[in-house]
Amino acid sequence: MPLLHFLEGGGKMGDAIRAFDWSITPLGPAKDWSPTLKSAVALVLSSRFPKCLVWGAELICIYNDAFEPILGSKPAALGRPFNEVWSEVWSEIGPIVKRAFEGEATFIEDFAVTLNRHGYPEQAWFTFCYSPVRDESGNVVGMIDTVIETTAMIEAQRHAMLLNQELAHRMKNMFAVVSAVIDQTFRTSSPEDSRKLIAQRLQALGHAHDILTRSRWSDAPLKDIVEQALRPHGNAEAIRLSGPSIYLSADQSLSMALAVHELATNATKYGALSVPSGKIDIRWQAGRAGTDDPFAFEWVEVDGPPVALPKRRGFGSRLLNRALAPQFGGAVGVMYRPEGLHFTLQTTMKRLRTETSAAA
Repeated sequence: MPLLHFLEGGGKMGDAIRAFDWSITPLGPAKDWSPTLKSAVALVLSSRFPKCLVWGAELICIYNDAFEPILGSKPAALGRPFNEVWSEVWSEIGPIVKRAFEGEATFIEDFAVTLNRHGYPEQAWFTFCYSPVRDESGNVVGMIDTVIETTAMIEAQRHAMLLNQELAHRMKNMFAVVSAVIDQTFRTSSPEDSRKLIAQRLQALGHAHDILTRSRWSDAPLKDIVEQALRPHGNAEAIRLSGPSIYLSADQSLSMALAVHELATNATKYGALSVPSGKIDIRWQAGRAGTDDPFAFEWVEVDGPPVALPKRRGFGSRLLNRALAPQFGGAVGVMYRPEGLHFTLQTTMKRLRTETSAAA
């Protein structure tokens, strides 16, 4: 076998070119290739950048090691026509190849195509240059495809854009909630009490925000939301939580955190948590995820001081009716029973996301 010195240092593809039977192609045996073809092949093989030499009217492919990953699971392209290798996108890249063989180089960034490299269509992006190759007489005899895939970069940019849009949406929602909290607090409380109440309510939002941050603002466990909202109120021995593992959306989590904070604050001042004997049972029931099965959340106080209907509606009552119910697409009920306050939230499972049905 001829030494074929121009293939030295060509790596895996250099060896493949040596072993390939070029006599079955229009190029003929590699030892008889023209000096221009040999030089072009040596240039391609010596590059660590993905390159493919497309030679002659038949568009025969010769490429380097770095180009192989771009082919994916396609059959080996060595010695095959370029238009056959990339037949699924030839209507898009064929005119660019034609311009290269007419002597016009083309550079394109982040060119979008739908390829079939792994047995299924996939969207991909490439930055590439098709450069004409001329012989010693100045005639165009081939082209070099210098290319890099930018799919990962484009997808990362799109993901970052979506995250930024989602963050902007969340920030607007948060500002709206904070604004409503401040406005309603000043409406229902004295200036002296408002500052303390606002700080407490913003702290409850902050705890919910921490949970959502850990879950990347996708959704948050209901149990974690409730436990965090209860933490500042202490007396954990008097509170019982029970229910399946349920995940709330970000907006639902913020509303639930505020609602539980208000219920606990009320219980500490006037209800079950204001006396040593008082108890609170917090429970929720769920059905099949994504269905019209019912979901019910209950806050039941017992063994506290006698309960009477309040003379006016405060921030907590407005929150439960105007914020919590719409966020869950359901209905809320507040019953001032003599033995203790009883709060309910009812909606359907399609409004929630259920991870498991195991009891918490």
